Amino acid sequence: MNKEHTVMDQFQQQDNQLIIGGKSLSQIELLVGRTPYYAYDKQVIQHTINQLNQKLPSQIKLHYAIKANPLPAIVHFIKPLVSGFDVASKNEMLLALQTGIEPEEISFAGPGKTSDDIQASIIAGITLHVESENEIKKIIHFSKSLKIKANIAIRVNPIFELKASGMKMSGGSKPFGIDEERLPNILKHLNYETINFRGFHIFAGSQSLSHDAIIEMHNKTFELIQKLIELTPINIQYINIGGGFGIPYFPGDTRLNINAICKNLSILLEQATNLESIDLILELGRYIVGESGIYVTKITDKKISRDKTYLVCDGGLHHHLSNSGNFGQIIRKNYPVTIGNRLQASPVSNQQIVNIVGPLCTPLDILAQEVLLPMAVEGDFVVVYQSGAYGASASPKDFLSQPSVLEILL
Repeated sequence: MNKEHTVMDQFQQQDNQLIIGGKSLSQIELLVGRTPYYAYDKQVIQHTINQLNQKLPSQIKLHYAIKANPLPAIVHFIKPLVSGFDVASKNEMLLALQTGIEPEEISFAGPGKTSDDIQASIIAGITLHVESENEIKKIIHFSKSLKIKANIAIRVNPIFELKASGMKMSGGSKPFGIDEERLPNILKHLNYETINFRGFHIFAGSQSLSHDAIIEMHNKTFELIQKLIELTPINIQYINIGGGFGIPYFPGDTRLNINAICKNLSILLEQATNLESIDLILELGRYIVGESGIYVTKITDKKISRDKTYLVCDGGLHHHLSNSGNFGQIIRKNYPVTIGNRLQASPVSNQQIVNIVGPLCTPLDILAQEVLLPMAVEGDFVVVYQSGAYGASASPKDFLSQPSVLEILL
């Protein structure tokens, strides 16, 4: 039995066309000037955040991880809806600061921070999530030379990992964070007078659709939190418990059971005895914006090669690397796709199995393989759903010197 994609019902439809932010695909094309483009729907983003804020325990603060989608319009739109931002570069830090958010609500994680990154972060007053003992030494050095007390938190590489996750960020040997077993010695000898030590960052993995796996991770995270609090000789301000919430991309994927996760977090907080004065931060990126965006490309040619039909488009992997299967997939699987101006259900006689490819001179440039879609013609819009995260900014836009992709928030 063939598995099907989760129904993509987050957007409106009108006259057989997909509607994003009240505009049809052809209207958006006229707005931005051409295809290919990404279009993001504000209402979908706001609905996702509202649902999270309603269901999460009040003690948990929601942060947006800018790396998921750093489009300035999106970051500025999200700012009043969340409690903070998590950044992974100096440029993302500057973008976050330009929204007017308080610097202490910005954290900077990532291995390999440069001296420039560290000094800029200290001057800005944001919190550095340190990934190594050597990085702590560098921060203390620059804090003294700048005569500014640096804000830091330690990113922990715990013994456990997030099972059933797309990318495992913890457990075993990792470039991320400081190994859990090294912390007793570090925390004992850290010079707390030279830096402002704010807490810990525990990020075990990403893109999990298993609420059971995330609940297990949270249970282990809270056990670790108790140990870390006991090891730390001063009171801490927050613990970032990471994210890991996934969205459905592939056939057979189902949406994450948020209710079960939030209920378990409430139980964990009720059982904890020493977290009343500590903020717990849930750091989400993909989950907040992933379902809000579509990638739209136009069919420029239709051809048959040895009994297979190809729809050739003006956009491809250079704009949407993850959809092409070249962003971590071992076996390529299709994102949900549709013909965006032919949404009305059509009889089988007016459908066909097609392969959708881009304009690049490489067999890697695949948008969809062997998908059953309404009969399409040159000029129709191919739409790739679930494209709000790790799309344009995670793609090799200059590959083969093709035209750039456009983006708009509606």
